[in-house]
Amino acid sequence: MAEKMVVTPWETRGEIDYDKLIKEFGTEKLAEELVKKIEKKAGKSTHFLRRKIYFSHRGLKKILEDLDNGKDFVLYTGRGPSGETHLGHLLPYLFTKYLQDAFNAKLYYELTDDEKFFTKEKLSLKECTGFAYDNALDFIACGFKSENTRIIIDTKDIGLLYPIAAKVAEKTTFSTAKAVFGFSNETNIGWIFFPAIQASVAFIESELKGKRVNCLIPCGIEQDPYWRIARDVAEKLGYPKPGAIHGKFLPGLKQGGKMSASDPSSAIWVTDSEKEVDKKIGNAFTGGRATVEEQRRLGGNPEACNVHAYYFFLFEQDDEKLARLYDDCRKGKILCGECKKDLAKRVNAFLKEHMKRREEARKHLKEYLLK
Repeated sequence: MAEKMVVTPWETRGEIDYDKLIKEFGTEKLAEELVKKIEKKAGKSTHFLRRKIYFSHRGLKKILEDLDNGKDFVLYTGRGPSGETHLGHLLPYLFTKYLQDAFNAKLYYELTDDEKFFTKEKLSLKECTGFAYDNALDFIACGFKSENTRIIIDTKDIGLLYPIAAKVAEKTTFSTAKAVFGFSNETNIGWIFFPAIQASVAFIESELKGKRVNCLIPCGIEQDPYWRIARDVAEKLGYPKPGAIHGKFLPGLKQGGKMSASDPSSAIWVTDSEKEVDKKIGNAFTGGRATVEEQRRLGGNPEACNVHAYYFFLFEQDDEKLARLYDDCRKGKILCGECKKDLAKRVNAFLKEHMKRREEARKHLKEYLLK
């Protein structure tokens, strides 16, 4: 029996039904019309949109209409620093990089060390802040340009955030926050106040420029509740409503659910050695048959295969090549062991290059930090 789907800003597990999430969260499906509009304005396509890896949105249509009328937008994404970075964390970074390059947009990247301190009982605030600086290196390694990117670490940049967060908090009732996030009498008040902090980043550019500046937030759909709060108070405070574009989750290596920091064996970390990658992918859940003979005769099931999912999400961006991999699996022309070996080779090559860029990022971190 499949595990019940649970998707919140702090926990994601079970078999994910994205159509159901759109209904539950009250978002809009990303229509082909909007995808084509983004790609036309960008001047190039991306597999993240072609394959509907980014599939849902709030307020995107209005931001693109404003762009037609000469009104630019800033980008905003982030990470809750509770540990090292895994491949699933890189998905929104890489898509955000596409958007930043395509629209030459300024980007704010928030590291919510305060949130992780409030929500992770076993982590000290010092540990969360340490992870924030470490995670920033993986973000920079994705190729963002320092002149157009600013990294915010909540506890270090609270002087800028707090005046905006205070205004958000004053316009947000506990009843609303409780309904959106499910807070209870046992929830600590730092956790309850945090949505105002996260919302504040969407309004920074408007505050600094003294005029209404649109903000687009690429993120996982589990973060959507925060933007409901931000959009609810925006007009009351004289800011434009932020828009969001939501991505799917990179599956874990085990059956069901997303790649999770809470289960290290389900995830490929950017610091994993070649041996660790080979072992993890070698043990990954696939859509293969019980024997080689059955696989050759009946074919595999790529829809249920986490190895194929890694090609789909990250490691085969050529649609024709991906289609051949799919068909060869279906027809039993390739075996799971062959796919695993090839994927491990690709992942290790990717991580080797990423770690080089990560070490280079250490020299330039200060250039990205909010001044």
